Amino acid sequence: MSFVNLEQQGGIAIVTMNRPEALNALNDQVLRDLDRVLDEIEAKEDIYVVILTGAGRSFVAGADIGQMKDFSAVEAKKFGAYGNQVFLKLENLTKPVIAAVNGFALGGGCELAMACDIRLASDKAKFGQPEVGLGITPGFGGTQRLARIVGVSNAMELILTAKVIKAEEAQRIGLVSRVCPAEELMAQAMELAQAIAANAQVAVRQSKAAIRRGLQTDMATGTAFEAEAFGLCFSTLDQKAAMTAFVNKEKLDGFQNR
Repeated sequence: MSFVNLEQQGGIAIVTMNRPEALNALNDQVLRDLDRVLDEIEAKEDIYVVILTGAGRSFVAGADIGQMKDFSAVEAKKFGAYGNQVFLKLENLTKPVIAAVNGFALGGGCELAMACDIRLASDKAKFGQPEVGLGITPGFGGTQRLARIVGVSNAMELILTAKVIKAEEAQRIGLVSRVCPAEELMAQAMELAQAIAANAQVAVRQSKAAIRRGLQTDMATGTAFEAEAFGLCFSTLDQKAAMTAFVNKEKLDGFQNR
């Protein structure tokens, strides 16, 4: 049985972390299942946007402490390295990924959400990096992504105190872009995904790549990559059709994504 389910609705993929009896905690098998699903999504050209959520009352409550507690230093490093490898694959997926955070997003769960491109939260969601309270550091990118997303001071406070925050506080500091009632979360995530899927997908993917690359480099290098992405779009059928329709004051009848 897979701990990560994949469902496709039109051009939208819905990925569900499905280990609810353990609050979707991340162990070796869950990471392997997620790794496999990400490869499947990348290979499917008819998937344009991904929604990632959790089964039950948790998004992902963290890494599996029961598995980790007896790790040696070597085993822990190997586990962290593999988790980071999978989360980097998620972050660098060519298709945009929306995290629909339905409940607990703690430790590895907060790190999983941060590897997504956009984060929406239920009003019941809670976020945190409580690792130092267990004698360890964040291990799946938390020390790196959190500071990039919410700033150094906020990241230091969250990580060094191990405190857990509610969805409204997560929105205030910029960890999530939107908080909505629990019963509306998936509908709002789907509405957002459909809005992204309705645009020219070459341009969408190049825009995501430009943002991601720019976050890792200096302004000159980032804008040079943006210029490459901008130029590439002018070789697409969608650019020709959309700009011609605009100039002619005509309505464009969808994109070919070519």
